[in-house]
Amino acid sequence: MLETLKITLSLVALIAANAAAVAQTDCGATSGRVNIVGNEFPAIKTVAANAAKCQTGTLTVKSNLTANHQRINLPGMQGNPAEYTSAIIATSSIVPLINENVIRPLDALVAAHGKDIPKNQLITIDGKVVAVAFMANAQHLVYRKDILAQVGAEPPKTYEDMLRIGKLIRERGIMKNPIGGAYQSGYNLGQEFVNMYLGYGGEFFKPGTPEAAINNARGIAALNTMKSLTELMHPDFLTHDSNATSAEWKAGNVAMMNMWGSRTGMLQAKEGNDPKIAENTAVGAPMTVGGGSIPATTLWWDGWTIARNISDDDARATFVALKRGTSPSILNDQSMGEAVWMIPGYKPAPVNMGVVQTMAMGAKPYPMLPYMGLLHTALGDGLAPFLQGRKDAATTLSDIEKAYTTAAKEKGFLK
Repeated sequence: MLETLKITLSLVALIAANAAAVAQTDCGATSGRVNIVGNEFPAIKTVAANAAKCQTGTLTVKSNLTANHQRINLPGMQGNPAEYTSAIIATSSIVPLINENVIRPLDALVAAHGKDIPKNQLITIDGKVVAVAFMANAQHLVYRKDILAQVGAEPPKTYEDMLRIGKLIRERGIMKNPIGGAYQSGYNLGQEFVNMYLGYGGEFFKPGTPEAAINNARGIAALNTMKSLTELMHPDFLTHDSNATSAEWKAGNVAMMNMWGSRTGMLQAKEGNDPKIAENTAVGAPMTVGGGSIPATTLWWDGWTIARNISDDDARATFVALKRGTSPSILNDQSMGEAVWMIPGYKPAPVNMGVVQTMAMGAKPYPMLPYMGLLHTALGDGLAPFLQGRKDAATTLSDIEKAYTTAAKEKGFLK
């Protein structure tokens, strides 16, 4: 139903094309209310800041950028009028908004104000535009060059390499917990299983059905690899999201991790970081696992939506402001390194090469299925007992399938 492959297959071509950037001089609306909710990393801050340049005495632009955006964007768009006129979303987080019918089709707005937006940025469902993508993202290897040099190791290409190198670092007393990861119970932990399971060649559902199919040899292998990694992580790994994992990195406690490309720029930045750590922070390609050739990661896009329950004037103001916020005019020396932008004129910076390599290696896109969010939630809620040694792998996966099945029946996906 969702035409994600058109987006993922065109990202590399868009970057390579590097069309000439055309600066905008007029936002295209003079009045209305714009209120954006989204994540808080640098690229999104750049988008919001440039959207705010459309503000006038009669056109207001506000934003709420927070790590809790996925908890508040749906309730914030369900009112009438909606509190938020736009949610900046990613490949998976748009699905709940679609399922609850809180975002509007954008075809009329694209026709009136966005004819110059490249077609491969337009996310469609059943032929209707529902979002405008502006950046690609993926989790990939981040490593400390100086620490790996101390143990004579090259950057790991597989998770097996990462485990071997991590044990060497610990054994030599260089770092106690050399591996990091966003393993916080809930969404983050579920995402790590999704990555690892895909690396092992797993399929989440029985072909052509919404019936979960993760309790198998590939699922058990994915869990065992995740557990081996956590044995080299901080003991409180189940509380570590991307922010906490990045903080551990900045503190000099981590040598290798699988981290979002959108986060790596802040780890390499000279300002606010220990110079030795920042200058030795490097990015690498995503790792494979279990002898597979597909990276154990997922390819994502980030984009913006427009709320359904707002006036047409507010919808127009929000569209043109976010078009301005994601236009070629935002590209400069700083922003080039913040993301793999799906914007004409973008040239990949060295910090972005992990995401570019993820695309080149054929990483699979996150499954944009209406019921995938329910399985992701069941994974995030149900994996911790295994990692804590309180359940075996098969029981853990069976219980997760049962929790998903209950939720899928409640939503009408399963009978």
